[in-house]
Amino acid sequence: MKSASAWFDHYGESHKNGTNKLIHWVCIPVILVNTLGLLQALPFPGQVPGLHFASLFMVLALAFYFRLSWTLGLGMSLVAGAAISLNTAIEAAGLPLAWISGGSFFVAWVLQFVGHKIEGQKPSFFEDLQFLLVGPAWLLQFVYKKVGVPVETWAPRGEAVTQ
Repeated sequence: MKSASAWFDHYGESHKNGTNKLIHWVCIPVILVNTLGLLQALPFPGQVPGLHFASLFMVLALAFYFRLSWTLGLGMSLVAGAAISLNTAIEAAGLPLAWISGGSFFVAWVLQFVGHKIEGQKPSFFEDLQFLLVGPAWLLQFVYKKVGVPVETWAPRGEAVTQ
């Protein structure tokens, strides 16, 4: 498995243009929240509070993040929890979560493609679908660098890495 740094370096190759980066800083969080919103809005068998397709998806996604780094896994756990809480609040307010999520998701993806047109590069996920998970962590690693949180807390083979 690639290291977090290897994923981020590869992802960064098609995200160098300032306008494209700005679009990604806005749209990646919107896409994440609304992907979870769409999954949360799907009917789920049974009546277990907090158990829905969004939470199941995040368990799988978090396995990916924790394999990269425990700090990324922890951070993405907090991001996912905030996103699911926001979507739960939208539902509790009686607002149409599926429609809000679907519309926002669509607009954000259109803007992402505009950003890549400006960049002159195809989106990374055309090469590997795992880049759909890398995008949010790529943004998080910039936040981590600003506040001094290590990103690469272990390497793929298990040897410790410090930054």
